[in-house]
Amino acid sequence: MVRTLIRALLWSVILIGAILAVARLTAFRWFRLPVDDPVFSASTRPTLWEGDLVLTWRIVQPTFGDLVVCPEPNFPSRIVIGRIVGEAGDKVVIHDGVPTTNGKPYQTERGCDPNTFTFPNPNNEAEEVSQNCGWEAIANHLHMVGSTNGHKVMPADVAIEVPEGKLFLLSDNRVFPYDSRDFGLADVATCKETIIARLVSKNGWMDSKNRLNYIQ
Repeated sequence: MVRTLIRALLWSVILIGAILAVARLTAFRWFRLPVDDPVFSASTRPTLWEGDLVLTWRIVQPTFGDLVVCPEPNFPSRIVIGRIVGEAGDKVVIHDGVPTTNGKPYQTERGCDPNTFTFPNPNNEAEEVSQNCGWEAIANHLHMVGSTNGHKVMPADVAIEVPEGKLFLLSDNRVFPYDSRDFGLADVATCKETIIARLVSKNGWMDSKNRLNYIQ
């Protein structure tokens, strides 16, 4: 009886492991965000933070508004994370940190709770930056953004029409971005993963506020 139970448990573990392996190869991927890249980390806040374990979906091609993981166009060994705000034929304009696509701005729905967040300045880690947080709607996505309110120095302006086969990626942090203004347009063919969840933060399972969070 005991041997039969152990054998059943062993086969169950093997079967679950095989299912997870197939899922990772075909549908999902999970990985931790880097903890040693202050520029990258600032650009993903307040949606994601360094050390987060995130889950991506790889079966369906990402579309407008999705938060995606792509290889950096100039350094494919490095990943970038940004929201698709420009597809083929779209005109993307960013002025004083405020983006529009084809002349349409993105609607801020409400403030976050809490409505500010603090992190080390990526240009001077000895200094802390406090930034306002708001919920923004792009297409069917409602997501957090680090707003430009109260900041006098903005990233460079841009106005570009996206050519065929390219995507314009925009960071959720509008004051400290690392996006298509820095590394250029991303190739559609290389942007295959949409971030759909934060499984746990760098603080582990006991950080209940930042575990099993659905990402839009």
